Amino acid sequence: MSLPRRALAGLALLLVSCAPNTAAGPVPPAAAVPDTPGTPGAPAPAAPTPHPTAAAVAARPAPPELPRQLPGVGPRLLAAVPAGTRQALVVTGDGPDASTGRAVLYRDDGTGWLAGPTWPTRNALHGWTADHHEGDLRSPIGVFNLGDAGGRLPDPGTRLPYDHTDDFSISGTGFAGEPLAGAFDYVVAIDYNRVPGASPLDRRRPRGGQYGGGIWLHVDHGGPTHGCVGLTPDRMRELLLALDPALHPVVVMGDAPALAR
Repeated sequence: MSLPRRALAGLALLLVSCAPNTAAGPVPPAAAVPDTPGTPGAPAPAAPTPHPTAAAVAARPAPPELPRQLPGVGPRLLAAVPAGTRQALVVTGDGPDASTGRAVLYRDDGTGWLAGPTWPTRNALHGWTADHHEGDLRSPIGVFNLGDAGGRLPDPGTRLPYDHTDDFSISGTGFAGEPLAGAFDYVVAIDYNRVPGASPLDRRRPRGGQYGGGIWLHVDHGGPTHGCVGLTPDRMRELLLALDPALHPVVVMGDAPALAR
């Protein structure tokens, strides 16, 4: 901080007035008195740093081992997870006919599956099915790739291909009378009966139209879906930022008993 000239002049006068009077002769310097332990003003000796004993180190609990397999997923669906997959969103329905559940995003760090936080979800009105058909109002059970995204809102920074268009706009009301506006602000296509690499809006159905399609992860609108899985807006954005094509992400989805088989 700089001082004004007037303040500097005053400071100079103050320093001159505090200077010793050399006209009376030099003032001998005071003799230095060494500090000794116990002398007032002497610094206290530093306490020795404690070191943990070998027994204490051995007694520390080891960090828990990460699960080698996706928790809650049985051999049937584990066999369907591609060998190169290192990222998996596990969506567990509350029951075969329930429209609510929870999701956990896992990442394989080489030693096991590291779990993220648990997110609430909604799924189809009538629950789940292993044989999904158009109009059955059930979400398909299975393991599906996650490779394409889009939405009405701009790309939040995802590494997935992102189709930003107003064609994701929606209106009307859901099964509980809730407004549907904003449900497709963020979308990740679930590769069920669709052409991978295309926009989530692509309507081609490789297996045939009778098996349905257009199954997405999208923003929860506050009620059951026709077959999609809904997450809150913040969680959808978080998911978009987390998904990494280099980790070959998948969704493993179904009710708890179906997943465990």
